[in-house]
Amino acid sequence: MSNGRINDSKDLFVWQYAMELARIVYVLADRLPHNERNRLADQLRRAVGSIGANIAEGNARRYRRDYIRYLKTAYSSCKEVEHHLLMAEHVRLLHREDVADALALAARIARMLNALVRRLNEPRA
Repeated sequence: MSNGRINDSKDLFVWQYAMELARIVYVLADRLPHNERNRLADQLRRAVGSIGANIAEGNARRYRRDYIRYLKTAYSSCKEVEHHLLMAEHVRLLHREDVADALALAARIARMLNALVRRLNEPRA
């Protein structure tokens, strides 16, 4: 980042947090029982990968409404990750203390995505 401007999606804190969430989720997916690695682990990995990918793709779009649409998709993927982690905890595939950091980070990312969408929806000065 130079002069306080966003030159690339990698300059966005929300993208950086999405990458950290991906790292955490990949570790958690590897802790799942072997019989769940081809189902729940794959769903977790696809959903968490979609968060950062949609932030990056939206940031590269020419039109603000397209960017917003991709950010909303990233938000949906973030909520999907939250769901899968809560489900894994609920059915005792993962322990609460194992998923707590990932859930907190996912919630933070969701709030940041909402704030970014609100900011992009503001009338231009």
